[in-house]
Amino acid sequence: MSFAVVGGAGILACSHGTAPTPFVVLPTRKVMVSSMLMGNISDIAPMANITPFAMCTSLANPTVAAATAAANGVLTPMPCVPVTTAPWISGATTVLVQGVPALDKSAMLMCTWAGMITVKQPGNTIVKVP
Repeated sequence: MSFAVVGGAGILACSHGTAPTPFVVLPTRKVMVSSMLMGNISDIAPMANITPFAMCTSLANPTVAAATAAANGVLTPMPCVPVTTAPWISGATTVLVQGVPALDKSAMLMCTWAGMITVKQPGNTIVKVP
């Protein structure tokens, strides 16, 4: 079991990002934990649910690759623009948030630019999901 992730208080990290970012749950969500909106595995929208992680260091990102090539092979981070297309991979399948499995602290999400997005802090210490 791990804690459910909530919007606004949950913190995400990317393996190729240079700074963590808050997790955002859109206000259309109706399920709450301690007055905070509860996330589910379909909360993957770039710039809406997943905001930038400051700078990106992945050479799979075309802007980083181009900047690095222009710098004669010296890794040159560029602004992060997350690109996520598949749901979060989560072990929490028995608790549903509006018909979709809840997002829990152990969840992982792949970015198209080869980054692994993880939950650094769930923002909730009350509700656990199996």
